[in-house]
Amino acid sequence: MKKTLLAIIIAAQFTACHKPVTVTRTKQDFGSGWQFIRDNDPATAATVNLPHTARVEKLVPINQWQGDCVYTKTFGVEPLAGQKLFLYFEGVMHEAKVFLNGKEVAHHKGGYTPFTVDISEHAKAGSNAIEVRVNNEDNPVIPPGKPIKTLDFNYYGGMYRNVYLITTNKVYITNAVAADMTANGGVFIHFDEVSAESASGTLKVHVQNDYDVVKPVTIKAKLTDVNDREYQFSQSETTVQAGKHGTALLNITLDKPFLWSVSDPLLYLLEVYVVSEGKVIDSYSTKTGIRKIEIKDDGFYLNGKKTFVNGTNRHQEYPYAGYAISDEAQYRDAVKIKNAGFDMVRLSHYPQSEAFLNACDELGILVMNCISGWQFFGNEEFVKNSQQEIRDLARRDRNHPSVFVWEVSLNESEMSEKYMKEANEILRAELPYKGIYTAGWMDNDNYDLFIPARQHGKAPDYWNNYNKGNRKIFIAEYGDWEYYAQNAGFNQTAFSNLKEEERTSRQLRSAGEKRLLQQAFNFMEAFNSNLKGKDKSTIGHANWLMFDYNRGYSPDIESSGISDIFRIPKFAYYFYQSQRSPKEKLAPELVSGPMVHIATYWDAQSPTDVTVYSNCDEVALYLNDVLVAQQKPTRNQYSDRLQHPPFIFSLGKFTPGTLRAEGFINGKKVSEHNVSTPGAPKTIKIEVDRSGKGINTDKPDVVFVYAKIVDANNTLVNGSTLAVTFEIEGQDAEIIGGNTITAEEGIATIVLRTEKAKGPLLIKASAPGLPTTIHKIK
Repeated sequence: MKKTLLAIIIAAQFTACHKPVTVTRTKQDFGSGWQFIRDNDPATAATVNLPHTARVEKLVPINQWQGDCVYTKTFGVEPLAGQKLFLYFEGVMHEAKVFLNGKEVAHHKGGYTPFTVDISEHAKAGSNAIEVRVNNEDNPVIPPGKPIKTLDFNYYGGMYRNVYLITTNKVYITNAVAADMTANGGVFIHFDEVSAESASGTLKVHVQNDYDVVKPVTIKAKLTDVNDREYQFSQSETTVQAGKHGTALLNITLDKPFLWSVSDPLLYLLEVYVVSEGKVIDSYSTKTGIRKIEIKDDGFYLNGKKTFVNGTNRHQEYPYAGYAISDEAQYRDAVKIKNAGFDMVRLSHYPQSEAFLNACDELGILVMNCISGWQFFGNEEFVKNSQQEIRDLARRDRNHPSVFVWEVSLNESEMSEKYMKEANEILRAELPYKGIYTAGWMDNDNYDLFIPARQHGKAPDYWNNYNKGNRKIFIAEYGDWEYYAQNAGFNQTAFSNLKEEERTSRQLRSAGEKRLLQQAFNFMEAFNSNLKGKDKSTIGHANWLMFDYNRGYSPDIESSGISDIFRIPKFAYYFYQSQRSPKEKLAPELVSGPMVHIATYWDAQSPTDVTVYSNCDEVALYLNDVLVAQQKPTRNQYSDRLQHPPFIFSLGKFTPGTLRAEGFINGKKVSEHNVSTPGAPKTIKIEVDRSGKGINTDKPDVVFVYAKIVDANNTLVNGSTLAVTFEIEGQDAEIIGGNTITAEEGIATIVLRTEKAKGPLLIKASAPGLPTTIHKIK
């Protein structure tokens, strides 16, 4: 009978074939049409849309802006009979005061976590005025606490994430963060027992009654899998007293569930309904996944399969725009991480956007979720705010299947024993289930997992011999600092003729072929070294890092990324891509399967020992269609633990022309890559980086546009440093950061921001001596 009732309600909800029901929850984007001013300077006044950065910075933001800025707008409100009205801020950097119609209604400290403002009692029918005062100056009580000028990253100002206007019934499902209740609030789903045969757990739904009378309430829920198979659950009718709240606890069981994994990230749609007096009065939906996470004596297990976790680190900034990037841009970053061969990302060193977590769920990327911190431990107020951030992070992200470890640790900070104990207690209270793991950079018994950087250990073994009983180790950073500051590397003979700047992994794309190959070798050597602890205590590692980024304390780009700040791959990117098994098949829009990549520009300055990255059994290399050699990978002491070592071909001398690499598995050709000697610049080729996600036509978006200097054969002229001038024709689009860009290794990049890209856009690119190229974005 209950299932029949639910089916009728859902049919009415979706098809309106039965008696209409009342569903009052709406979620409206509240990001357009804000009036902005910075430092009370009329020259900065502008009408802006969110996400928005307080100031567009230079490519390297020396003396990044800090100060006060104000956002205001007016909006209309219908009479609120029987309704609630909320503003949901995903993130404002990093202290915000919200005023409605002149009255302060919220004060939030913390730039990386969301907050909700209930404006039901303050809004009036008709026109309302909202004002948000934002400050991002150094503040030792707001995590990360450290002044920007001594910080290893930047926190950019402004309302840089989404804002939504939400309406609900007066009986409504609360927001998990706003409810501020331990292991409660909002919707909370967790599966305790998971196998291929069945999955069982609980669904908590927290409901608030803001009427002045008692209300009867029934909670109904539905889980729908990728094949549209539905599971329906309900709780018997109960009552919620006037002005009070209550929590429904539903036991849920699914037979033969689809399990979420890194290779097949299957998700369920969870829909929750609040029914009162025969009507649906509130609803909430989200996507979630079912998986089993275990750290055992012999390693990490995902759904019962032992897995060595191969990951990277990511900072969330874009050049010029800082943190103010779209949900689509967040997704594109996640695609690039997956395509590089990674199945995990550490969100260094702060909570990152909800859109990025959603993308990791969808793409199959495990997440080490982090709180804000780097080399700073503050006073009691700082600790209090940090602890609240742990609670907010757990409540915001607890339904994401991608989150497998919670880093409730202030990175590289001298935390007190009391702080570490309480941080873990808070997280465990919020997530009181098995399969929940905490991690800390200090080797401390409060944490389930020890996550040092590789450089925190001593060469040559680093952490390979770590053994602390049940606590395992995850190398949270490797490949950078040990080569930058510690003169690391086991191949000291080969390193002996390298200058200090040539040994390091910090290499811009313009550093040249030799140094980019050295960066790739450093990462390979460190990766291989970490694998020596695989059969002992090491369950995985994350390289430092995916993308180049800016830092407050240094007047240059931190360039140890395997892609540059514009997300253009370096040679090291293809090393990591080659470490994914050729048998693994990901979604069609992602990169997987057999691959081969020649790591050279093949010009007169190129090494004549050519490195080829591939996950194939054998590679044949041709020069101008003449076979150089067909061989197996070059396995030595720096690559002996790798599944797929690189292939090194000795050509002896440089001969201009085309190199062609063919990859073979079981004697069958399965992959090919060509590199040709570049000629003189001939024209410009424009490419727009969509990375699996088209430009948003309803909200602001930011995309990279690449102007590639190519020769007559369409070969990239790597050495070109021509100045490229861009022009945009079309409405609601602008170039962020300047129109004339000097090409780096043959590529000039702009950041294009669109507001609502409804119509066509024309991008023109010109350079001295070359014809103008026009590219149409539809």
